[in-house]
Amino acid sequence: MFSIDLECKQADKDLTIADLWEAGSNGIVELEDQDDIARLRAFFDNDAHQPALLSRFGGEAQPADTRDWVAFAREHLQPMEIGDRIFIIPEWRNEPTPAGRFRVVINAGLAFGTGAHETTRLCLEAVERHLKPGDTLLDIGTGSGILSEVGIRLGAGCAFASDTDPEAVCVARENFERAGVPVPVFNGSADAVASGVADVIVANISPAWISELAPEWVRILKPGGVGILSGFEAADVPVVSAAIVRAGGVVQGEFGEKEWRMIEIRRP
Repeated sequence: MFSIDLECKQADKDLTIADLWEAGSNGIVELEDQDDIARLRAFFDNDAHQPALLSRFGGEAQPADTRDWVAFAREHLQPMEIGDRIFIIPEWRNEPTPAGRFRVVINAGLAFGTGAHETTRLCLEAVERHLKPGDTLLDIGTGSGILSEVGIRLGAGCAFASDTDPEAVCVARENFERAGVPVPVFNGSADAVASGVADVIVANISPAWISELAPEWVRILKPGGVGILSGFEAADVPVVSAAIVRAGGVVQGEFGEKEWRMIEIRRP
């Protein structure tokens, strides 16, 4: 088994991922983006195919880490109390839910969003701060669906989730069904959503896409609505914030944990 690290333009990322799946990849990870460049790591089983795949996609190959990642996650993923009301717990743990909190059960699936990453926690805390009962929540780049599930449990009137990765859409849909929360999921992004429909938008994606979609965040929000945007580091904040301002939005807050950042925006 081996993996290939490769780069492509952000605009070509979805097509490249589709080509990698078609070429027989059994897993693809998005690495840290650099400006308008997307970095991917694709895993393959058959070492004999390595020369042909390198010729087709370029990049660098290396032996894959074959540790049992599910066992690793089970060992290191612990129950988490987030904000004032949220309790995240892996499905294999049985600790009781603390008083005053609601329980969100997670598993070590293929999609991003267990609550363990700093950006996910920042977004969860912001959703708790801003979501009011009856609000409409839009979750772009939903990953595992954890942000939408928490929104419903906090009292959202409805939540809608999307992802450009078909695998993430399947994972989120399965997680919503397992949790019993009514969240429709579609394969796509913010440009497929009608204008002025969301009280709260949450997007935990890359800085390049946060900036690229800045006009969409402002367009989709209701007047006075709040956008919760993360997935980037402190050095990215000026560029992301400038894109929001150019699109007509207002940056009303910046929050951080370690090097990671989340900004809150508002449609005037």
